[in-house]
Amino acid sequence: MLYAAEVEKMTCVAKGANHGPAPIPQEGRWTQAKEIKDIAGLTHGVGWCAPQQGACKLTLNIKDGLIEEALVETIGCSGMTHSAAMAAEILPGKTILEALNTDLVCDAINTAMRELFLQIVYGRSQTAFSEGGLPIGAGLEDLGKGMRSQVGTMYGTLAKGVRYLEMAEGYVTRLALDDNDEVIGYEFVHFGKMMEMIHKGMDANEALGKATANYGRFGEATRTINPRHE
Repeated sequence: MLYAAEVEKMTCVAKGANHGPAPIPQEGRWTQAKEIKDIAGLTHGVGWCAPQQGACKLTLNIKDGLIEEALVETIGCSGMTHSAAMAAEILPGKTILEALNTDLVCDAINTAMRELFLQIVYGRSQTAFSEGGLPIGAGLEDLGKGMRSQVGTMYGTLAKGVRYLEMAEGYVTRLALDDNDEVIGYEFVHFGKMMEMIHKGMDANEALGKATANYGRFGEATRTINPRHE
């Protein structure tokens, strides 16, 4: 250790109070986190790229400072999906400090990692007060049946009004309009359920029918429109 001459000449004054770091809540206990291995919890973070063209929601389940589970969800940029594929392979097995200083391919994913790191090291995880935390696999609870992200895609113009394209329930196929041409419901296909049925051997058209449902006052519609083509 190198010391400046001014420091070398100083009189040594004994250190008084030294209580260590303030404890943070982690998985139902209060922890004085001094090292990376002292960090645990499951939490989420959201990041965005510099041009703000796309965004990433990152979910990590951390045990003893090590990332045991990662869920990477992206929206808005086609290239981000490939970046997410690489990041999901890169993250598990790294400490959160390693992950913070790893190129996760996409700037939005890197930003999400930064925001999530801040949350978790300050004890702001989703499992701060959950005794024992959550098991590995809990990240999948953010996904619906068929393991698909919860995505909402809506489009509207002043000239032609609103178009519902994708809801939490699934891919919107028809909008129900009343006498005033106002939306009163919609029909959708739950792709996750449909693909599960097809995977089990069901005919695709039958699976499509079984996975199709509607919401709102769809049955009272004066007319319906295809939101992508009408």
